[in-house]
Amino acid sequence: MQTSFPGSCHCGAIGFNYHTNLNADAWSIRACQCTFCRTHDALSASDPNGRIEFTSRNTEFLQRYRFGLKTADFLLCRRCGVYIGAVIETDNGAFGIINVHALLETPGNLAGPEPISYDDENLSGRVSRREERWTPVKSLPWQ
Repeated sequence: MQTSFPGSCHCGAIGFNYHTNLNADAWSIRACQCTFCRTHDALSASDPNGRIEFTSRNTEFLQRYRFGLKTADFLLCRRCGVYIGAVIETDNGAFGIINVHALLETPGNLAGPEPISYDDENLSGRVSRREERWTPVKSLPWQ
């Protein structure tokens, strides 16, 4: 049975519901070493067998930011500045990650983060990895 983990930015204008069958101690927590993730102190989680629903009370507060290889939209709140997650849209669907720090309640038994660098990935490798390892996205505020 899937458990739902809600999250949002600080002001609550944008958010998500992360659904997973994984116990929190089995989550793979990643600390990407790119400058964006380091400056936002982001910790990412995903479950290829789960689902994410991204939400927005008002789409004017949703900022979609692309950088690097420009394969994904990183979702930030225009009002409070918090980064909540990222989404890639491909021919195979939409896939996403959540920022663990945006969870409304962080499970107490999460494993420590694994520092990871994706600097050596090319465009096709990055898209393939995200399709395989990120969580299917069932709802996007801009659709």
